[in-house]
Amino acid sequence: MTAVQARVNGVLGVRLGDGIVAGFVSFSVGLIVLLLVVPLLPSGRAGVARLWRGVRGRTIPPWMLLGGVCGALTVSTQGLVAGVLGVALFTVGVVAGQTLHGLVLDRIGIGPAGVVAVTPGRVLGGLLALVAVGISLGGDVLSRAPLWMLVLPFATGVGIAFQAAANGRLGQRVSSPITATLTSFLGGTLVLAAAAGLSILAGGPPNALPAEPWLYLGGLLGFAYILLGVVVVARTGVLLMGLGAVLGQLATSIAIDFLWPPAAGPAAWQTVLMIVVAACSVVVAVPWRRRRSGGASR
Repeated sequence: MTAVQARVNGVLGVRLGDGIVAGFVSFSVGLIVLLLVVPLLPSGRAGVARLWRGVRGRTIPPWMLLGGVCGALTVSTQGLVAGVLGVALFTVGVVAGQTLHGLVLDRIGIGPAGVVAVTPGRVLGGLLALVAVGISLGGDVLSRAPLWMLVLPFATGVGIAFQAAANGRLGQRVSSPITATLTSFLGGTLVLAAAAGLSILAGGPPNALPAEPWLYLGGLLGFAYILLGVVVVARTGVLLMGLGAVLGQLATSIAIDFLWPPAAGPAAWQTVLMIVVAACSVVVAVPWRRRRSGGASR
């Protein structure tokens, strides 16, 4: 979902001529869907009530409400650079930031899984993710894309790791993953509205909204993967959830880039090699456990 969202928002950013406005449009679509869905679900209504009481009573710390700010960074970066760099290179940059920050967040216990030990497999997985980034930057990629475009995906990965941790903890606190997702989208939309306003003041109005419906699917995909992330991260920890998601991101991103080659992406051999190395980073980081004779795992 994140790979497809990156492509959708990247194309929307190019068509609008403003990646930040594209991010605002994407988040707004997701927020509208959530505002329609949450009131229909008893768990959603109860979660909103617990959220309100927690914020008023200060039992929910402010940092748990900041997941949407990182989500705003994600969709803005997609709109600014994914259409130029390609989804594979964008994804690998995100993987590096997500892996390193996920390792740190797990170690200090920010995520809902609590303190997760730094095992040799997790460290090796993080190092392999960095190797994949090094491969992606080989050849003439640096000469075809400005440095800031290559740094932003890494910063996005750092933000995604924190977003998963904050949303997961909030989902635990209010006993409602969809309420945590709504909170994330509400905060992100407010941040993007302000950023889009500043972007329009500085650079002028964007191009007209495109007519193709598929360019507005980014918000729906964001709603789905943030909700899934809130549920999954409590069981896996921040790093492992991020690395597991990488497999889907990489497999889809390489297919997207071969079908629609980017303007400044890496060569085909680099793309394949960095995908293989990044996939290996997931395999070595997964805490494989032996099964007992009765079939139960320990």
